[in-house]
Amino acid sequence: MTAAPFRIATYNLQKCVGLDLRRRPDRSLRVINALQADVVVLQEVDKRLAPRPAALPHDMVEEEGWHILPFGQPGGSLGWHGNAMLVRDGVQAIETAHIELPGLEPRGAIRADLDTPIGALRVIGLHLGLVRRYRLLQLGAINRALRQLPPMPTVFAGDFNEWGNGAALDAAVKLVRFLPAAASYPAPRPVAPLDRIALSPDLLALSSGVHRGRPAHIASDHLPVWADLAALPQKGRE
Repeated sequence: MTAAPFRIATYNLQKCVGLDLRRRPDRSLRVINALQADVVVLQEVDKRLAPRPAALPHDMVEEEGWHILPFGQPGGSLGWHGNAMLVRDGVQAIETAHIELPGLEPRGAIRADLDTPIGALRVIGLHLGLVRRYRLLQLGAINRALRQLPPMPTVFAGDFNEWGNGAALDAAVKLVRFLPAAASYPAPRPVAPLDRIALSPDLLALSSGVHRGRPAHIASDHLPVWADLAALPQKGRE
């Protein structure tokens, strides 16, 4: 029997401040819930100044049935360098870790090895720098970190800050392949595919897209991106 699709999504919350300049975590959570995802990778989930408290309150998230993976820091943050990950029931964290990233701006990535309905899955959540040179260095740092680990079906999801066609990203990352880019920024009239998802060859994207339903058009300057995944059969196994 074929397993049901497994949905992953990525969303830059812009600290829950919408294009109307109102901080509305309830509105941001409405968008997250509307994605109907099993795993949601978030960026800019915490406020900027130390101790970087969560812009999206823990209790509000948990009341909606989400489980917050343990990337937060002392002071009430939801994530690390603004990166966080939420999962639904049926998804269990095997291991979580931070990945330090180089660059002039403070940046980091998060890693979660998960037990999911489609099998073991490694999810890398990231928010890369504004300068391409540093973006490529940051991807190199992630590659090196992953080479130290046992192989596992892998997803990269996040705000890559890459305005072009993604050729530079493809050249920098050999482990995964990027799904066709779809414009997600700016939210009212998107022209740039800043938010992307990439998969290792043992994963299949059944479908993917950009979530445009209200209130996503105003809740952040980014639109969420999603993909429905299935695991490909391993070689030598039926």
